Amino acid sequence: MPNARLSSPTRRGILAAGGALGLGVALAACGNDDGSKDSGSDSTTSAKKSGPWSFKDDRGTTVKLDKIPANIVAFTGVGAALFDYGIQVKGVFGPTTTKGGKADVQAGDMDVSKLTVIGNEWGTFNIEKYAGLAPDVLITTMFDDAGTLWYVPEESKDKIAKLAPSVGISVFDRQLTQPLERMYALAESLGADLKAAEVVAAKKRFEDAAARLRKAAKARPEIKVLAGSASADIFYVSGSNLSIDLEYFKALGVNFIEPPASALKASGGWFENLSWENVDKYKADIIMMDDRAQALQPADIDKPTWKKLPAVKAGQVIPRSPEPILSYDKCAPLLENLAKAIETAKKVS
Repeated sequence: MPNARLSSPTRRGILAAGGALGLGVALAACGNDDGSKDSGSDSTTSAKKSGPWSFKDDRGTTVKLDKIPANIVAFTGVGAALFDYGIQVKGVFGPTTTKGGKADVQAGDMDVSKLTVIGNEWGTFNIEKYAGLAPDVLITTMFDDAGTLWYVPEESKDKIAKLAPSVGISVFDRQLTQPLERMYALAESLGADLKAAEVVAAKKRFEDAAARLRKAAKARPEIKVLAGSASADIFYVSGSNLSIDLEYFKALGVNFIEPPASALKASGGWFENLSWENVDKYKADIIMMDDRAQALQPADIDKPTWKKLPAVKAGQVIPRSPEPILSYDKCAPLLENLAKAIETAKKVS
């Protein structure tokens, strides 16, 4: 995940943010049809369609419409977060289905068979399909402080912008609670019932999980945690700055292994590249591994140096979501899982 200007290397670096197999993949031509299913449903929101509607996003841009948006197109993870608040988007772009056709981890609880997918991979965004949805608004995240809209291809962003206004939620260099609060407010503006029992319960669960993680980290400060990601040739070690989840976990007291600034520099501050021969450079008790589809998953890592790591031998490897679905329902388990890992970990480093 990138620095502010998103030059070509750092755009790929975003995907690597702890790792990705998208390194070196050229941005596909805009308008590529990814073969996704169109949705025949009129799915859009459970909100009352009254207006006017306005929302000030994290670029400082205020979008104003005559009524609450009916045709929402969003980055997949944003659509998944809104879904947890009872708001259903009409179309998505970003990782939605895996090669086997199953829902990507970033799709959350959405029924992907009922979504119009504008682009399933980095650089793909079918403008014709997007226009056909008659979008009222496009909503996505931002991984820099320059207002770059995540998964909206740079070379076609101007064409896309002409079809509907956009809303950007920042997930750059802040703690998880901030974008969570912003998505919560956005969902409310779109008509979500934040007093619904499941929404209230999810928020309470998140707060309880944060307290549990803080307690676990305080009780076991000696437990060292490494945030990693894998590709066939490279193991990525994330620094705890810039990423919303790691910044928050660190603020709660989690003891992260931190690559030196000099090692992080090439990625704009996000991560250090290690060869598999050097994967034992840092001694960790717990390893958190990137759960996104573009990353090599722990069960598929067939590297002798990996298998020899003390945390791996001890079974102390847990998933990490570098792009959390920004609902309390989806973020509470992230805290609970890390808290449990710290509570039960053997000191092996």
